[in-house]
Amino acid sequence: MKLPTRYLPAKIRSAVRFFFVGTTGAVLQTWFFMAALTVMGEPDKGTVLYYIAFGIGYILEMIPNYFFSNWYTFNTKPSKKNAGGFLFARAINLVVQFGLLPMALAAFPSWRDDLISLFVIFIGGCINYLICLIFFKKPRS
Repeated sequence: MKLPTRYLPAKIRSAVRFFFVGTTGAVLQTWFFMAALTVMGEPDKGTVLYYIAFGIGYILEMIPNYFFSNWYTFNTKPSKKNAGGFLFARAINLVVQFGLLPMALAAFPSWRDDLISLFVIFIGGCINYLICLIFFKKPRS
């Protein structure tokens, strides 16, 4: 399948593709987070159960994100190297997101849970992209 982003300059192509994959991932993660909150009986913001629900959304979103990142964002095939790099980048992203979550909850106490989630995911995603660039480069022929 030929993708419309192939017409973009090479220097910005992966960034635009990362944005699309990241947006899909953010929606999935937020949906899983909101579903987990519902199943858990809508725990209060900032409680342990709230963070567990956020973590569930994060973990469930990682699986499709890895494959979309390979296929679409970086035009690579899954490998041990990029899987390890992806997990490393995601571990850093997890720390960033869980570090930002209490700050966002404190700064925006009246925001809905889905908006808090999307805000935190967006900031973490920007950092994640920079890290992923290192591990998803195609080997030189």
